[in-house]
Amino acid sequence: MKTTFEKAREFIYRNARPLDLARFQYHFENGSKEAVMNALSYYQNEDGGFGHAVEADCWNPNSIPLHSGSAGDIIAREIDFEDSKHPVVQGLLKWYASGAYFDGKKWAITAESNNDYPHAPWWHTDSVSSCHTDYNGTAQIAGFIVRYADRESDLFRLGVRIANEAIEALSPDEIRDMHTCTCYMRMADLFEKAGATDCIAFDELKEKLHKSIHKLIVTDTSQWNGYVCQPSCFINSNKSEYYPENKEIADYECEYIMKTQFDDGSWNIGWNWGGNYPDEWAISKNWWKSQWIIQNLLYLKGFGRI
Repeated sequence: MKTTFEKAREFIYRNARPLDLARFQYHFENGSKEAVMNALSYYQNEDGGFGHAVEADCWNPNSIPLHSGSAGDIIAREIDFEDSKHPVVQGLLKWYASGAYFDGKKWAITAESNNDYPHAPWWHTDSVSSCHTDYNGTAQIAGFIVRYADRESDLFRLGVRIANEAIEALSPDEIRDMHTCTCYMRMADLFEKAGATDCIAFDELKEKLHKSIHKLIVTDTSQWNGYVCQPSCFINSNKSEYYPENKEIADYECEYIMKTQFDDGSWNIGWNWGGNYPDEWAISKNWWKSQWIIQNLLYLKGFGRI
């Protein structure tokens, strides 16, 4: 009988985009960071921003914050790329510095041009969602800027200002949206990597993250087949600082992942486009399966299960 990893690997090699194949090879087959950066470069436009469905629920080819933030997350967090002078990194910094989709406080999470291409309903410009009006997206972008921009630059100072404003905008208790919480968590991680925690109210942010993550994780596992917040949204190993207070449910997710894998090596995608663009959604769903495979295998790897 094939193992969880073997089945997942077969799906990746049969279905994944070159970008996701490079990511898989980096994490599990001694692939290189440069190979990931090279694959990612094909999604970067001449202005330095990213488009072309890096985020698979939106097929907009234009440079928009959604795709640029997704690409930046792969660079800064997933593969922990260190060369700030790399042309892909410099191009993205240039795009952020241009002010595109930036109103002086936040980067827009949707773009009007999304409506011209296949996309999920929540990326339509008239979508109504609390996470479209808070620091979802923007907090993570601020972290990327602070990690890679020159410390003496106006762009670095902008990233620090936005991060502080994002922290000030938080409610006194906790962050109530899982996507927004993820962006704040990534921002905190990138400030740590940049050695810039003294530039923000870091301890206050971490305290709110611990409280929020614990409350956001859905412990009723009967809901996990849908689109809900599981431990793996925030925790990637039993070494995570968020693991101790969520130990039992985080440990259980390893068992859940292993028992819910499909025969083809993939896992269920717990959302859909509501009947819109059915042909394109079928393609995007397959792209998401590769993303979910990488995420689930990294989780199992972080817990020593593969």
